[in-house]
Amino acid sequence: MNSLGFDKDPKDTRVVVAMSGGVDSSVAAALLHEQGYDVVGVTLQLYDHGEAIAKKGACCAGQDIYDAKRVAEEKGFPHYVLNYESNFRESVIDEFADSYLRGETPIPCVRCNQTVKFRDLLAMAQDLQADCMATGHYIQRQVDENGTSYLQRAVDHTKDQSYFLFATTQDQLDFLRFPLGGWTKDVTREHAERLGLLTADKPDSQDICFVPQGDYTKVVKKIRPEAEKPGEIVHIDGRVMGSHNGIIHYTVGQRRGLGIGGGHEDNNEPFYVIRLDAANNQVLVGPKEALARDTIYLKDGNWLIAERSPRSVLLKFRSMMQPVQAHLSFDGDNGDAILTLPQAQYGISPGQAAVCYDGDRVIGGGWISGTSNSALKMAA
Repeated sequence: MNSLGFDKDPKDTRVVVAMSGGVDSSVAAALLHEQGYDVVGVTLQLYDHGEAIAKKGACCAGQDIYDAKRVAEEKGFPHYVLNYESNFRESVIDEFADSYLRGETPIPCVRCNQTVKFRDLLAMAQDLQADCMATGHYIQRQVDENGTSYLQRAVDHTKDQSYFLFATTQDQLDFLRFPLGGWTKDVTREHAERLGLLTADKPDSQDICFVPQGDYTKVVKKIRPEAEKPGEIVHIDGRVMGSHNGIIHYTVGQRRGLGIGGGHEDNNEPFYVIRLDAANNQVLVGPKEALARDTIYLKDGNWLIAERSPRSVLLKFRSMMQPVQAHLSFDGDNGDAILTLPQAQYGISPGQAAVCYDGDRVIGGGWISGTSNSALKMAA
C-alpha cells in the first residue's frame, strides 16, 4: 500500500489536489508531487474576476489563483482553473442571503465544502480518472478494522476543521485524502520553507471569501434588496422596545448595537437578542438567562454511523468552542435529530451547524432548525 492507501506505485496513482492558493493546499500538492504521485492541481474561481483581483486575503481570490498556478508551475505538475461562479452563487451565496432573511445565522464555508468542493469538484476529479482528491484541510481520515473510512479531528485541535466538514458523505470520504491532518500548522510552514514554496509565509485567510471586510449585511442587501425591511424590537414579555431596519443586522446572543437606547433592564442588566422572528419581522430581546437552551433540533443531518440509536456524544455548535456533553437521539429516518444538553448553553442560533463526536471521531451532524429550554416549558 502506498501512503494514500492504494495498492500501486505513487507514479500510477492520480491525485487531484484542490488548491486554494494558500500555504496549506500548496504544501499538500507539492508534498504529494515530491512523493512521486501523479498530481493535478485544480483551483476554483468562485466569483467575478474583477472583484477577485481586488479582494485579498481570502480563499479563491485573484491573487490566490495566481499563487496556486505559480506553485504548480515551479514544481512541474499540471494546474487548471475552473470557473464555478454560477455553482457558487446558486449553492452558497444565494443560500447565505436567504438564510439571513429567515432569521438564521448561516455558515457559508460548510455549504461550500458540501456543494461546490465536495460535490462538483469531486465529480470533476472522478471525470479526470483520479484515484482520489486531496485537500489542505486540517482533519484526519482514518480506516477502521472493518475497512470503513471515517473522519477524526486533526492532531492540532486549534486548527481542526472537522466542524466545517461534518456534511462530508461516506462516498465522498472514501475518495478524499487529507495529508495535513496529522500535523500542526508550524510543521506545515516548515515543509513550505523546505519545499521553497512562494506561499510559505502567506497569512491564513480570515474573512468569508465573498464578504469584504466582514460586512455581510452589505452582501445580503446587494443580493436581496428587500432585506432591509423595518420592524419592531420587542421584549419577550411583549413590550415594544424600539425599531430596527432589518433583522439581517441582528444575531442570536447579540448584546451591543441593539438600537434601543441604554439597552438595559431596570436592574442594569443588559438586553440580548433572544430570537429573530422572520415571519413577523421582529427582533426579540431579553435578559441573558432567556438565552439558555438545553434542547437543539437538527434538520438535514449527515450521519457517518451505521446504527442510529440514542447515544452520548460530544457536541460543538460553534466552530471554535470546546466540545460539551450531549445526548443524541434520532427523529425519524430522514436525518433529523434532537440533542439534549445536561447543562444549558447560550447563544445557540438556528442556521448554525451542530456537529457530534465520539471522542475525536466525527459521527455526523446537522443544521440547527430550532432550540428550546425544558425548564421554561415545564414552568409554562
